[in-house]
This record gives sequence, C-alpha cells and structure tokens, in this order.
Amino acid sequence: MGAETTTATGVREVPQARTDVWRALAVLEPYCAVCDVSYVIQPGAGGPGVGTTFVCASGRLDGRVPGSGAPRGEILAWDEPRLVVSRLELTPETWTTRIELAGTPSGGTRVSITLTHEPVGGSRVARRLQRWGMHRLVQRTVDAELEKVPAHVARVTNTS
Repeated sequence: MGAETTTATGVREVPQARTDVWRALAVLEPYCAVCDVSYVIQPGAGGPGVGTTFVCASGRLDGRVPGSGAPRGEILAWDEPRLVVSRLELTPETWTTRIELAGTPSGGTRVSITLTHEPVGGSRVARRLQRWGMHRLVQRTVDAELEKVPAHVARVTNTS
C-alpha cells in the first residue's frame, strides 16, 4: 500500500450471537435494504469465499444488470464466522474492508471494522494535500457502518 493509503478502525458490541452477526455482515444478499445496495455474485463463483467476485450498485436492480461502471469487488479473506476481508474497486480508488467478529463474555459479538482507502492514479501532491480530509471521510464511513450493525442484524434475525 502506498504512502497515501488511509486507514480507520472502529469497534461496536452487539448482544446477538456471532453466527447471526456473520450472516448479517459477511453474506452478500442480492439486495441490502439497510444500505440500499444490490450485489451480483459473478457466475461460477459458487459459495462465498476467498476469490468470490461481485458487482454492487445503488438501489434495487430487480433483475437488471449493473452498469458498466459499477464497482467491482472480491473477497480476499473468509474465515467463517470470524473474519471477512473484501476489496471494492472504484475509479479512481480502492476500498478494502476488514470485518472481524469475536464473542463477548455475555454471548454477544464484538464487531471490529477496518476500512482502508487507496487512491489509484492522479497526482501524488494532490493526494497528499487531500490526506487529512480523506482520513476524516474514512473514519466517518467506519463510524456510519458500525451504527448500521444493529439494523443489519435485525434484518436477518427478523427482530427490531
């Protein structure tokens, strides 16, 4: 990773069991109402795991194919129900998300999210000037994703 790479981490505990949190956060559903994002697993990918590729698009696709510029992703690490790492390639940047789940003494789950942003192309000077703003953006994104964890879990466990 280059000098302009920006990383942020956050943690949140939820009362649900790790297997439920895993299903809520690691398994790519065709549509996620919490994030309003559709995922299309690439044909022949089989079950989720290392090397699984996907395309994501905002909103419901309802059978439509994502546009040619839709972000493309790949699962880089898969250790069910403990760890999933995915990379999402956008133009002109790459985002890597690492989600780690650990049990808590009370039977709940400790969710750790680490998000890394890496610019691709562009001026090195411009990227350095934007670094502080990018750090704030990456940390706000991690915080926002952690805030959504209870809603994701409620969606898969049919609770609110």
